[in-house]
Amino acid sequence: MRLLRFFAADGGVHVGVRQGDLVRDLGVRETLEPVAAAQLAAAPVLPLKGLRLDAPIRNVPKLLALAGNYKKHIAESGFSDQKTNIWTPQIFWKPNTTILEPGGSVALRANNVFFDYEAELAVVIGKRVKDVAAKNAMACVFGYTIVNDLSERKFNSKLEGRDKREFDPFFDWLMGKWFDGSAPLGPEIVTADEIADPHALGIRLRLNGELMQDSNTSQMLFRIPETIAAISAVMTLEPGDVIATGTPEGVGMARGRALQAGDHLRAEIDGLGELDTHISGA
Repeated sequence: MRLLRFFAADGGVHVGVRQGDLVRDLGVRETLEPVAAAQLAAAPVLPLKGLRLDAPIRNVPKLLALAGNYKKHIAESGFSDQKTNIWTPQIFWKPNTTILEPGGSVALRANNVFFDYEAELAVVIGKRVKDVAAKNAMACVFGYTIVNDLSERKFNSKLEGRDKREFDPFFDWLMGKWFDGSAPLGPEIVTADEIADPHALGIRLRLNGELMQDSNTSQMLFRIPETIAAISAVMTLEPGDVIATGTPEGVGMARGRALQAGDHLRAEIDGLGELDTHISGA
């Protein structure tokens, strides 16, 4: 099933099930609510074309993300790309105010110095779990979508005469992930039963039509089950939580190309569609 949310004629945001070029309108409801066959069959049908989409889920208890989960991206960031001894997943979070609808626009801010893109596979959690073993973790996955983890790479770099504390570089990196609108999400959630192997999906990003990232989710260092197990060993995962699984190589920082007003981004993942985002001026 392919679930999306759209701005309806009645002024509300409705959940719909996409069936090709048509959408079954389920009305105002939560994205993760079960859909009965009879309810789906009785739902009004709308053409997909012309609908203005919202993010496929807004009520996200936790938007979590992995840093450094593709070897070539680690290498292009200036770190060793070889896994030696024992590595653990690097998990951070993004506030709900970062979530942006498909086709939405992000305005550059005065403290954006080097705004960048990161196409990522996002996992949507469907069951409450704690301390789940990796071998059982996929049972809590509701579905998948696309996220573009927009990131400010040089946060606070304009400050002159700054006396840096020991962990300031880390917190600058972290704060650079938290700008409003910096997590475009969508265009829809594809339920887990429709994706045979989430670790075998092509993932790409185009900037103004030019291919910048081109990889496959098979290149993830930490796969979805072990990531869920690691997170659930620390915190309870709840229905609606979203986990962004990291980005492959080809980001703007490695290419020396910061995002600029007027740029158009398109993140693509096989089977999950295309997620468009626009960059506007301050």
